[in-house]
Amino acid sequence: MKERNLPLPGAVNLRDFGGYVTEDGRIVGRRRLYRSGSLTRLTPEAQRAFVDDLRVHTICDLRRPEERSDEPTPFPLDRPRRVEIPIDPGSAIAMRAEFEKRDVPLADRIAFMVAINEELARHHREDYARMFEALLDIEDGGFLVHCAAGKDRTGFGCALILHALGVDEHTVVEDYLLTNEVLDFESYVLPRMKARFGENATFEREEVMALAGVRPEYLRAAYAAIEEEFEGVEFYLERAVGLDAAAREVLRSRYVE
Repeated sequence: MKERNLPLPGAVNLRDFGGYVTEDGRIVGRRRLYRSGSLTRLTPEAQRAFVDDLRVHTICDLRRPEERSDEPTPFPLDRPRRVEIPIDPGSAIAMRAEFEKRDVPLADRIAFMVAINEELARHHREDYARMFEALLDIEDGGFLVHCAAGKDRTGFGCALILHALGVDEHTVVEDYLLTNEVLDFESYVLPRMKARFGENATFEREEVMALAGVRPEYLRAAYAAIEEEFEGVEFYLERAVGLDAAAREVLRSRYVE
């Protein structure tokens, strides 16, 4: 985990999601593919490292316009290049509204998140097609996908990228779940909950993390939706996202060693 987590000052859930072994025994390159939450609190030093050390060429921002306005990305539009693809399910606005509801049963929290992931797979294929177009536009430099927390919209997008590069489903789910180690309840989530609801407010860890973290069943809900309509991720990539065999080969030639 330490080799994937990139704890730049002010970063939220910033990770390198390369380094995985593909099904044909090759390796997804390191320091090329990144994922994160909001970038707005990156310190000036972290911003320099982002461009100079991580060599991020393109930022693919999946947040709604209101989210971008509330937490602006602290870089000029051209360096790194910015691609904005607003996706609503899993937005900070929707999540805050759900957090405001107190005394909601855990099963309902989980069902809320399952529905988000199903919706991402079923109704946002054109948005993820645009994400792949942005990825294919890069011949050199790093590609970063991000949203508010870097877990739902970003999590599904990065899962699709890893599948396109030939990584197996079990490994993809393991990468998805690393969010729970980075967005730790005690050190990250709880202080922010108390800042919002008051120091004396109490929270059940499992109920909070049902929204603030990820669970295997969330991503598997997206897989189930894909299986129902397309009979597998490979067909989804080709028919829904428009990533044919030639495009996948281009990606693998650039990102797989």
